[in-house]
Amino acid sequence: MGKRRGRPAAREGGWTSSRGGRGSADRAPRKTVAERLESGEISRDEAVEKARETVLKILTAAQKSRRELEQSLARKGYPEDVVVQVLDRFDEVGLVDDATYAETIVRTRHAERGLARRGIAAELRRRGIDEDTAIEALDQLDPDDERAAGAKLATKLITRTRSLDREVRVRRAVGSLARKGYSPGLAFELVREALAAEGEDTDDLGYAED
Repeated sequence: MGKRRGRPAAREGGWTSSRGGRGSADRAPRKTVAERLESGEISRDEAVEKARETVLKILTAAQKSRRELEQSLARKGYPEDVVVQVLDRFDEVGLVDDATYAETIVRTRHAERGLARRGIAAELRRRGIDEDTAIEALDQLDPDDERAAGAKLATKLITRTRSLDREVRVRRAVGSLARKGYSPGLAFELVREALAAEGEDTDDLGYAED
């Protein structure tokens, strides 16, 4: 009768595999592209091609700003000079275009989410769009259109809270509008108008200042 097989014994430093190798916890960290390039494992042309393929894969999933792409490639370990070369080429052929990207963000955030100029400007900053490009893109927004979008949103917010006390309805609606970039004064005014349209007495609510 053969010996009963038990679990492999643990050794200091981790479990050993049946082939005598180290466990996954002891594996050396994967080298970055910059490290492989420096050690001579890959050529500069190969590093550039890998970066190009990475950018294409990112852009296939979603449009990005140049700054967002720079950050993504840096996290993946690409050296700065390779990143600059690849993104300069993408700029040249129009596949990376911050102006068009910013205009798209302004249109979609305003039309689909009802964001105000302030809210969209904050998102453009987060996405690495420079100030001049952001201002030019935001100029698409007409103040009257912004107010109309805010009024529509205020009506929707007020309608959802008909079963609540008026003070709670006002606080929630104003807070929601403020998070979308509407100034406190405008948000409060739009909420008052939405309540008045329902027949609510709003004379005692007063006014909020920006």
